[in-house]
Amino acid sequence: MFTGLVEGLATVESVIENGPGVDIAINPSGHLDEIESTKIGDSIAINGCCLTVIRIEQPQADQSLWVFQAGSETLSKTNLGTFKPGTAVNLERSLRPTDRMGGHFVQGHVDAIGHVDAVETEGEWTNIWFKVPAALTRQMVPKGSVTVDGVSLTLVNVEAERFSVALIPHTLEVTTLGNRSVGETVNIETDIIGKYMEKMLTGITEKDSAN
Repeated sequence: MFTGLVEGLATVESVIENGPGVDIAINPSGHLDEIESTKIGDSIAINGCCLTVIRIEQPQADQSLWVFQAGSETLSKTNLGTFKPGTAVNLERSLRPTDRMGGHFVQGHVDAIGHVDAVETEGEWTNIWFKVPAALTRQMVPKGSVTVDGVSLTLVNVEAERFSVALIPHTLEVTTLGNRSVGETVNIETDIIGKYMEKMLTGITEKDSAN
């Protein structure tokens, strides 16, 4: 479980094919506190996608690399398949029971890939529209929550196949969203509450139809 509050930016060090998937090495050095406390088996959200640390490498005395595996299902549903050495990513370690819940409950289970549809600048703020499948917008409401590349955001406008968010200067500075351009892909996870509500209402509708 995560909060969608990105802890820091990191860099993809390498992407190596491994069967139907890939091994992804991430260099978090200098961007996260307590890097040394991370261990094999830990869950880390990379651009909002929950992955497991399978190996920790130390090519240099002052450098640690976290290695993850992403299978074909993950590569088909997320933008991890676009990663290459040098790609900047958002990182968040899993939520601890004593942590503050500043964002919203994020599972790290990406629902679909979205695309940047428009970028509108208003002074130091930026409004971004994301185009997504209509199945996802049915689970969204204005002022509700959504996760974009692992960042917990508040929905501003919701249309049939797209939604918008307003990004403050801090978010633009400390996440990858400040560098997104029209057409680029992002990982989308809708609020778990919206998923359950849609499931419940669909079940009620189907029951009424059957009667």
